[in-house]
Amino acid sequence: MINQAQLKRERLRFTNFVFHRAPSGTCRSEVELEWMEGERVVGKAEGVTSTLGDLRVAADAALRAIEMFSDGSLRFELVGVKTMRAFDANIVIVSVLATHGGGPQQRLLGCHLAEDDPLRSAVVAVLHATNRVLGNFIATR
Repeated sequence: MINQAQLKRERLRFTNFVFHRAPSGTCRSEVELEWMEGERVVGKAEGVTSTLGDLRVAADAALRAIEMFSDGSLRFELVGVKTMRAFDANIVIVSVLATHGGGPQQRLLGCHLAEDDPLRSAVVAVLHATNRVLGNFIATR
């Protein structure tokens, strides 16, 4: 049964993140998001492992999970992901192009502190970047 708190939920909940590097020089990431109790989506991405490649694969998996949640109504393209030093802290910043239906593309930016786990921070930066677009989608769902 859906309770009142779930009906008012405006965001997906980030529930799990898995990242694997293979000896072959590739990497794979899975991001799990939950809408309501038991309603989960998993986004997956693969690529070549490198410092920036790993960040890109992690961020891309988050975008794929959001697309799955929207049943393809929302489409995202990862323009770039980068770590940088700002205000005496390491951050991950992402740039994303978003499309909803036949509308124009929107450029979105998101960032997150990357002190402990830059890969996980790339996922959270994607969630920050897409928060408003996703919130509007959920409000009309």
